[in-house]
Amino acid sequence: MVDNREMDRIALLKTFVVVANEGSFTRAADRLNTSNQLISKYVAQLEKHLDVRLFNRTTRKIHLTEAGQQCLLHANNILESVNDMEGQLGLLNTQAKGVLRVSAPVSFSTLHLSSALAAFQHAHPSVSVNLQLNDRKVDVVDEGLDVAIRAGYLANSALVAKKITTLNLALCAAPAYLEKYGTPAHPSELNPEHYLEYSYVNYDSDGSELMKALKTNAQKVTPKLIANNGEVLTNVAIHGDGYVLQPTFITGDALRRGELLSILEDYVPQAISLYAVYPHRKLVSNKLRVFIDFLCAYFEDTPYWDKLLNEPIPKN
Repeated sequence: MVDNREMDRIALLKTFVVVANEGSFTRAADRLNTSNQLISKYVAQLEKHLDVRLFNRTTRKIHLTEAGQQCLLHANNILESVNDMEGQLGLLNTQAKGVLRVSAPVSFSTLHLSSALAAFQHAHPSVSVNLQLNDRKVDVVDEGLDVAIRAGYLANSALVAKKITTLNLALCAAPAYLEKYGTPAHPSELNPEHYLEYSYVNYDSDGSELMKALKTNAQKVTPKLIANNGEVLTNVAIHGDGYVLQPTFITGDALRRGELLSILEDYVPQAISLYAVYPHRKLVSNKLRVFIDFLCAYFEDTPYWDKLLNEPIPKN
């Protein structure tokens, strides 16, 4: 166990180098703005730690011993390396540069994040992004990630979460499906056999009647389709094969084209959020800080796909 009274070894080396360069404890004390006694104490601590004598002392002068000369050579190299390291780390923390390792959901990335990344790299060309697409909740620390983009309700975590934007949900079905089976007026009227279920749905995250009904339906019978990709489920719904609950960043274009219709709007769960999740609040690199700030500004609290929902687009 390190003695709390022992000064930091780097600081001891710095003191030793100043004494050697000045050739005097007194001049070293003046340069370091401290007392002669404290300088002598620090040098003595270094000599004790190294188990060598670094200076030959007379009443008027001090001279480096052979061990002291070797120590000075190594100390200068060590301190130069420390200065270089501090400079490089400081540069990384003040300039947006380097590789940024990001995990993000598949559909959100293909539909929206890719465009944001293109704009980000145009604004910050010194930052390279290593993007890993995965809908599961990855371990940011274990997988060596700088940040994970996550949607939904976050459990208590040691990680830091910064909200990027709001994600609204929509329960949708195709006009042909509703014409054939009718438009439900209550969640209890949803046909369990026609449910298109997202694999990672968390039924217990929201106490709404709709989520309770969907959970019950999934338990009654095996859903018509289970998939871990929202785009697949949405495309199946467009073909009239069932109903689906997905964020509007996936269903938005189909809703605008009239390929899907929003149903049971009064029962849809409250909006969820999209977060940037990362470790170490006090150690955020500038590349990560500017990345998160950029995403927040790009998507805004009300994202562009929701602003466009009431503007129909022609069918293909």
